Amino acid sequence: MEQLSAGKKLDRAFDKLGKKNRISFELDLDTDAASLKALDAHSDPEPGEEIPDETADMLSGAKITLTVQSKKPIEDSGDKDFVGMAMKVSSPDGDLVEYRVIGDVAYVRADMDTFGKVTGSPVPSADDLPPEAGAFKDVLEGKWVKFSTKDMEKASGKGKEDGGAPAPAPSFDAKTQKKLTEALRKVVAREVTFKTAGGEDGTEHVTATAPFRSLVTQLFGEIRPLAKDLPPGMELPTDKDLKDAPNKKVTADFTLKNGELTAVDVDLAKLAEDAKVKKLGLSLRMSEGTRPTAPAGAKKLDLGEMAQGFFGGAAMGEPDIDVSGLGGEDLADEDF
Repeated sequence: MEQLSAGKKLDRAFDKLGKKNRISFELDLDTDAASLKALDAHSDPEPGEEIPDETADMLSGAKITLTVQSKKPIEDSGDKDFVGMAMKVSSPDGDLVEYRVIGDVAYVRADMDTFGKVTGSPVPSADDLPPEAGAFKDVLEGKWVKFSTKDMEKASGKGKEDGGAPAPAPSFDAKTQKKLTEALRKVVAREVTFKTAGGEDGTEHVTATAPFRSLVTQLFGEIRPLAKDLPPGMELPTDKDLKDAPNKKVTADFTLKNGELTAVDVDLAKLAEDAKVKKLGLSLRMSEGTRPTAPAGAKKLDLGEMAQGFFGGAAMGEPDIDVSGLGGEDLADEDF
């Protein structure tokens, strides 16, 4: 009875998430720089290709936050129902990059100095840029800039159909989403063992344990029949690809507060096998978050002028530059 009870509690908690109009996820890589360097060394990188200390430090403390808001409950929403999105990558030293889409306008800012240090490729000073750079100077200075997602599509020259309208970005339709959800639930029912433990102030923990290789092999086995309904270019690994994956048991700890899912913590240290890692895990936090809004003072980034002037006339529609996937053209701007 415990397994049925724990699984049903978790199932209901996920259902509650789908009924919300706004939800925020915060993903944190629960590790340290020494563990990341140990994993990198275990992969036997080529000389000079080892992960830099600066990169390991940044990744070990990085967090990714994603917030979406819809006019309808999330589970009933299509692309046109989402009215705002915000994504942020942050580190202990501050925000690295932030991206928002409100209506058909995208806003972005980045800490280019930090990126330069992490990648080992210092960025030029904004003072060294020619006048044609325009708002690109603001990009280098870490200020907000904005651009039209529709202009981005036009500049890219991609995704247009005969009628001249941009083709919709590949996405899962509602029918495919339901099939994927059912596939996931079938695998979880077969492969995962649940346990539940009560806590204080309405907090409860549900743990789910499963052998990693068996779980992912079974999961992709259920998904492959749906491959024709998946977005183009989405390739699924074969059983042969997964045969060398470790089959150690992995446990996920789900935290429920008054029946609502608030956190998921997964310990992945066992998957490191012989690599000397101190800790390796993923932490996901769920909340209502704050409503995505347009930042004040953002300067317009003219993609056309930048392509023609700053890059010496280089066409943004060249085959090796694909900027068509930023999306957002269908987001409504009501209430913002």
